[in-house]
Amino acid sequence: MKDSIIILCGGGPAPGMNTVVMSVAKTFLSNGYRVIGLHGGYSGLFSKTPRTEDIDFFKADAYFNRGGSYLQMSRFKPTDKDFADNFNLALFQENNIKLLVTVGGDDTASTANRIAKFLEDKKYPIHNIHVPKTIDNDLPLPQNTPTFGFNSAKDEGAHLARTVYEDARTSGNWLIISAMGRSAGHLALGIGEATHCPMTIIPEMFNKTEITLDKIVNLALSAILKRNILGIPYGTVVVAEGVFHDLDPQEIKNAGVSMTYDEHGHPELGKISKAVLFNDILEKKFKAIGLKVKTRPVEIGYDVRCQDPIAYDLTYCSELAMGVWELFRKGETGCMVYVDAFGKANPLYLKDLQNAEGKIPPRRVDIDGGTARNYYGNLCHYITPADYEAARKWVPDPEAYDFAKILNW
Repeated sequence: MKDSIIILCGGGPAPGMNTVVMSVAKTFLSNGYRVIGLHGGYSGLFSKTPRTEDIDFFKADAYFNRGGSYLQMSRFKPTDKDFADNFNLALFQENNIKLLVTVGGDDTASTANRIAKFLEDKKYPIHNIHVPKTIDNDLPLPQNTPTFGFNSAKDEGAHLARTVYEDARTSGNWLIISAMGRSAGHLALGIGEATHCPMTIIPEMFNKTEITLDKIVNLALSAILKRNILGIPYGTVVVAEGVFHDLDPQEIKNAGVSMTYDEHGHPELGKISKAVLFNDILEKKFKAIGLKVKTRPVEIGYDVRCQDPIAYDLTYCSELAMGVWELFRKGETGCMVYVDAFGKANPLYLKDLQNAEGKIPPRRVDIDGGTARNYYGNLCHYITPADYEAARKWVPDPEAYDFAKILNW
């Protein structure tokens, strides 16, 4: 029987999913392997009736440059009982599968780490290699290397935010933009910097103070007040959804928001509009202090996940896929593929990336790094002590909106 590999996709979609899967397929097909696609993410590995299909060259060639994911994805996370009782070893034995390729973000990588340990403990002769995906850019790759999908999502997000900014300038309003990013502000900061947004609020900013709704609101007001002083009656504020993830749940409840949680314990931020939530809170603040500002909410999230990948990700994802072959050919397993700036594939062993709980911790924005400090130091607008006297035209307590004081920087 011909040697086979099997590929699954976990978590949510990102531009380049199909590029990775179909490039892996093309590479292994050209090296004489059968390629099997597994639908339903990890759920297929713990089911007696997994949904699989062979991927041939024509299927791979038709889908490699498309957005979305040909292989249906899932956020299924196996329990210890699933590993003990439900792992479908027969799927691997009956199809002579030599390699499991998993494609996904931090949760998918953490499960890939558990599977690597399981296969090693059981001494099953099955290799597993993970491909790092997420528009959040929050997997710990060396040298600030992006996860695939991030640059395509940022490109489309910046396109939307650029249009929104022009609307703000044209109409003399403020547009409040919420950007995806459950635990890190990479996407929001990338969009904010690309569009010269006068204020981008990300969870990493609160490295020296507790994050609260009041501080988030005052940061937005700091930009609005500063632009009033400068005679610029318009602008945008980009807020990473992660700031709501990091808030004390009681604060969200006090704001009148009822939230549900997914199977991993994360607040299901996708079920509410963070832009609408924040805009409503801002409008209440405007009314309370007597500031006349017109704002409108805009959400950037699901509209950037399934777009066609830009050239950067088409190339990068192809290199990651060929990197899977190179690592497998060298006998590597239990690792995440990392491709450096010169296109060389290297293994990042999942066991070396895990924390005390065995999970792969997210990479957050380096708030003291050059990108963040340059943006906040040069492109943003906010109140400083030099603006206090001018700001009293609109508020009696301008020091409450002092950017550095809010963040304790």
